[in-house]
Amino acid sequence: MATKEPAARQTVLQGEPPFTVDDLLTFPNDGNRYELFNGSLLVSPSPVPLHQRAIARLLVILEGVAPPEFEPLPDVNLRASDRDFFIPDLVVVPTKAVDETQLMFAPRDILLAVEMVSPSTQARDRHLKRAAYAAAGIPAYWRIELSEGPSVHVHELAGDEYKPADRHEAGEVANLLAPFEVSFDPAVLTRPRG
Repeated sequence: MATKEPAARQTVLQGEPPFTVDDLLTFPNDGNRYELFNGSLLVSPSPVPLHQRAIARLLVILEGVAPPEFEPLPDVNLRASDRDFFIPDLVVVPTKAVDETQLMFAPRDILLAVEMVSPSTQARDRHLKRAAYAAAGIPAYWRIELSEGPSVHVHELAGDEYKPADRHEAGEVANLLAPFEVSFDPAVLTRPRG
């Protein structure tokens, strides 16, 4: 009995490049993660399980020490401009901004943006998003490199760009001050439970 490979599924997107955030709102819910950088479409698959574990662990750590006026959240919509839209892996925002935001946060709401670097997002997370978040005025950006044990690269805004990163490796406790005090060993982000 002959078998046939399934045909590749094609998604038809409304609008034409350069895309706007309004165009993005018309895209189908097809399981892809759509972001925009200067009107160019960035498409990512759903994160792998290790990535999800690390985000969940970091969310628990931040939740445990965040003052009531701050709230850590995963996978929020960030509208940086009409042609720039991002979905950071995790953010910290003022609690009142959560209550006031319907669909998308503005850059002024984001106190910290966090990205977990995966093989498919290395260039975006290390360069493109770092530059975009700095240009949007986001005070702190953490880049977590899972392939490095993991390690946490902490960028703080100085003017309109981030200072060189402070790197915190697995096996050492990172004592961080912004947006609030938190201490953790990056190794806990990828350890199995128990």
